[in-house]
Amino acid sequence: MTEKRNYIISIGIIGALFFIFGFVTWLNGILIPYLKIACELTNFEALFVAFAFYISYTVMALPSSWVLKKTGFKNGMTLGLIVMAAGTLMFIPAAMTRTYFTFLAGLFVMGTGLAILQTASNPYITIIGPVESAAKRISIMGICNKVAGAIAPLILAFFILSDGDEFVKSLDAMDVMQKQLALDALASRVIVPYLVMTAILVFLGLMIRFSPLPEVELEQDSTEHGASLEGKGSIFGFPHLILGALALFFYVGAEVIAGDTIITYGKSLGIPLATARAFTTYTLIAMVVGYALGIILIPRIISQRRALVYSALLGMLLSVMVLAVPGKTSVIFIALLGLANALVWPAIWPLAIHQLGRFIKTGSAILIMAIAGGALLPLLWGKIADLYSPQTAYMILLPCYLMILLYATWWYRLKSWRNQA
Repeated sequence: MTEKRNYIISIGIIGALFFIFGFVTWLNGILIPYLKIACELTNFEALFVAFAFYISYTVMALPSSWVLKKTGFKNGMTLGLIVMAAGTLMFIPAAMTRTYFTFLAGLFVMGTGLAILQTASNPYITIIGPVESAAKRISIMGICNKVAGAIAPLILAFFILSDGDEFVKSLDAMDVMQKQLALDALASRVIVPYLVMTAILVFLGLMIRFSPLPEVELEQDSTEHGASLEGKGSIFGFPHLILGALALFFYVGAEVIAGDTIITYGKSLGIPLATARAFTTYTLIAMVVGYALGIILIPRIISQRRALVYSALLGMLLSVMVLAVPGKTSVIFIALLGLANALVWPAIWPLAIHQLGRFIKTGSAILIMAIAGGALLPLLWGKIADLYSPQTAYMILLPCYLMILLYATWWYRLKSWRNQA
C-alpha cells in the first residue's frame, strides 16, 4: 500500500512538472508574433525565439546530467525550477529596454532550467514502472504538458496581444517618435505575466525540495531496464540510442514548426490576429487527443513501436496536404499535425534508452540534446518563408517524418554498428 501511494505521489509530482514544461514551452507560439511586432523583426529573426529556447537543451544537456549526478533528482528538479525563474525574471529588463537580445538571453536561461528538469523527469517516468507501458506513462505526462501548452498562449495573448490587429494598423498612422513609444508600451505588457511566473516557479521549486518524491538510482538497475553491457565502452556503442536522438531531432523540429509557426502562417494568409492567436492551442488540442489515444491503445491494442510507425505515416500525409491544399484550409492540416506528433516522443524515448544500464543518465542527456531540432529547423522554415512563401517552407516537414519512419521500422533494432541485420 505504501509503495502504491509513493508511486501515485511520484506520478502526480512529475505530472505537475510536465505541466510547467508545457506552459513555459508553448508560450513561444505567441511570443514569436508578439516580438516580431514589438521588436520589428522578419520571420527569420522572430524565429530566433525558438532557437534561443531550444538550443539551450543542446548546450546544457550533458552539464545537466553531471548536475544530476551531484545533486540527485529531487534537488536537481528544484535547481531547474529556480534557474527557470531567473530566466523569466530577465524578461523584465528586456521589456523595459525593448532589447531583443535580452529577451533571447532570458529564453536561453529558461531553456537551461528546463534541460535540467527534462533530463531528470523523462528517464524517471520511464523507469518508475514496467518498460512495456512506458509510452503510456509518458502519454499521461504528455497530456499534462499539452493541456498547459494549449492554455498558455491564450492566457499570454490576453495580456499582450488582445488588441493585436488594431495595434498593428495604428502603427501606420504614427510618426517615428509615436511609433517608438507605442512599441515600448507594447513590450512592457509582458512584465506582469512574467513576474507572476517567476513567483510560481520559485514556489514550485521549494515545494519539490520538501516533497516526498523518492530518489531512483538508475545506474544500479541492470536487469529490466539495462541488460548486458558487454563490449559497450561508451555511449556511442548504442546505435539505437544515437539514431533515436537523430529521429528526435527531426521530430522536435516538426513539432515546434507545427506549434510555433502556425500563428505567423495564419497571419500571412490574411487571417486576423484575433483569430490566429488561438491556432497554437488547436495544434496542442490535437496532441492531447493523440496522447489520450496512446493511453487507451498502448500496449493493450498496439505496441508503442507500431504507434510510432502510424504517427510517422500520418505526419507525412498531413505534410503533403499542407503543401497541396491552397489558402486558409491548409491551416487545418498544420493543426492536425499535433495528432501525428503526439505519440512520437513517448514511443521513441523507451526504445532509445532500452538496455543502456549504467549509461542511462548520459543516454538521457543525449536524447535531450536532440531538442536542438526545435532550435534549428524552425529557423530554416523562417528563411524559406522569407525567400519564397510560408506555405512552401512546410516542405521541410517531409524529411522529418521520413527519419521518424526509418527509426520505427529499422533503426530501433540496431544493437551494433557492425551488425545491422
